[in-house]
Amino acid sequence: MMKKTWINISEFLKRYILFENQTLMVKFCVFSSVLVILPVLSVGFITYTYSSYELEEEFKQSSQKIIEQVELHVEYYLQDFEIASLKIINSPEMGSLLRLETNGSEYDPKLTEQAYKVLKNSEYSRSDISNITVSLDNGIVIDSLRERNYYPATNIKEEYWYSSVPKNGMVLLVSRTLKLKDKELPVISLVRRLYNPHTLKPVGMLIIDINFKRIEEISKMVTFDKNGYFFILDANGHYVYHPDYKKLGNKVEFKQLDHLESEQSGSVLIDNNRKEFVSYSFSRNIGWSFFTAAPYEDLQVGIQQIRTAIIWTIFISLVFAYLVGFYSISKSIVRPIHRLRSFMKEVEIGHLNGKVKVESNDEIGQLTAGFNKTVERLSNLLEEVYVSKLKEAEMTLNKTETELKMLQSQINPHFLYNSLETIRGMALEEGRESIAHISSSLGKLLRYNLRNSKPTVSLREEIKFCEMYLQIQMFRFEDRFDYLFDIPDYLMEKEVVKFSLQPIVENCFMHSIGENAKKIKISITAQLLSDSLFVIRITDTGVGIKEEVLKGLTEKLSKNSTNLGGQHIGIMNVHQRIRYVFGAAYGITITSKRGVETEVSIHLPIVDVKEVKEK
Repeated sequence: MMKKTWINISEFLKRYILFENQTLMVKFCVFSSVLVILPVLSVGFITYTYSSYELEEEFKQSSQKIIEQVELHVEYYLQDFEIASLKIINSPEMGSLLRLETNGSEYDPKLTEQAYKVLKNSEYSRSDISNITVSLDNGIVIDSLRERNYYPATNIKEEYWYSSVPKNGMVLLVSRTLKLKDKELPVISLVRRLYNPHTLKPVGMLIIDINFKRIEEISKMVTFDKNGYFFILDANGHYVYHPDYKKLGNKVEFKQLDHLESEQSGSVLIDNNRKEFVSYSFSRNIGWSFFTAAPYEDLQVGIQQIRTAIIWTIFISLVFAYLVGFYSISKSIVRPIHRLRSFMKEVEIGHLNGKVKVESNDEIGQLTAGFNKTVERLSNLLEEVYVSKLKEAEMTLNKTETELKMLQSQINPHFLYNSLETIRGMALEEGRESIAHISSSLGKLLRYNLRNSKPTVSLREEIKFCEMYLQIQMFRFEDRFDYLFDIPDYLMEKEVVKFSLQPIVENCFMHSIGENAKKIKISITAQLLSDSLFVIRITDTGVGIKEEVLKGLTEKLSKNSTNLGGQHIGIMNVHQRIRYVFGAAYGITITSKRGVETEVSIHLPIVDVKEVKEK
């Protein structure tokens, strides 16, 4: 039962997951969809998520930097007013006023006037001070605005912040509204308790009202979102600064922004009528919290643009990939395979003359080329089998004739050798020593070629009979050539192919002396190239070989061809015998410069003749 279930599952996977019985194009479409769409969508989703997060973080950091800049400027700005308040308190005139008893029995109107001048001078020293008020507990009130202030000083004690003024002499910064005759002026009030210098008991309040001129300038210098704004809350959550002056002094309406002083900085999303993204920073120096607010949808605009760009990029990329991919797959993979399949069906029924066009060098192209070669070889083999049977009878008929010719080829050299000996004897009888010498040399050359069936001899012996051949040519050409042997003694006993020098030297007379009127020089040298290789060079200063002839000769030597059209047959014969005896790594190379010289190099292995005999 378990085995049957597993077989069913395996069949299901093959049919519906691996598409075993579907065409290549269907498989490519399905697999490319899985392998392309899923990774692209994953990359797009990850990119969108990461970009959104980075954009939000960048917005937070930017807002935080803006807040820190404003916070720093405002702190420095308000510290100046704190110093100004200390100057007022520590002035002699204000000290005299603060030393009065709380019942006012020692009150002197001059003291009030002197204190007023101190306040007025301080007010004149800065253009951003709107009013300075000293309110003592004994009922004395000194106001730099005097009758222009339409807000009774007694009402100050009823404001929300009055009871929260620090009793340790520190300042409190609150937002208030200064009421003048024809307008209401929003101000930031720096409040500090006043103490009797002698008893150190609290005797009143110093209130410095600062207009928003400078704070507005600082806020406007901040570059922020076009729909965003900046505001400040005091330690109790009241608006100290807001672009909407109606909110100044009021409690912040969002619970999420109340009591944030426990945190240095951060951000929060306010769910108000337009859903704002708020960043904040708390200043421990002045007890205020600084805020920047921007509509969350403005932040989402950038994220939506990124999302739209990613979606369009993915869509266009996929459309382009499928259009180009399907075309290239169809052209480079499916179509060649269909063509190869059609040709295979032709081969199955015996049509071996055709070929499949190879359009590429990839695996399919190599497979097609290999199949073409296989079909071609099969066709050639069938033809060879047919031809071989036709030739079998002809070979049988020619066998006897071949044996007779071989016997004749052995008899003729002996006849020539005996004839040369007869000529030598007759020349000696007649006193013609030069003819006798030539006949003797020719006989020795013929005997050298017949007496030893071994394919190799020592270099010394080969040079001996090569020089003998050159001496014979001296009788013919006299002073039209000169020759030179330069062979080291340590190479004399090395093994060379028998009768390998004379055919090459003979070419010097056939192709150089016959075409050249000047005297030529033939040099035969040998040189050790390595511990296992030496070279014999035959050089002549004749007319040289034509470039096209040399190119064809070199190509045929490299291919070990025997089809030389009747020319240079001796060189090819020596080259083939060297490769046959010593291997394909050795043989002949030719270089020639027209009108200068020709050099034939014979490359041979280092093999001692004695070692060969011992083997």
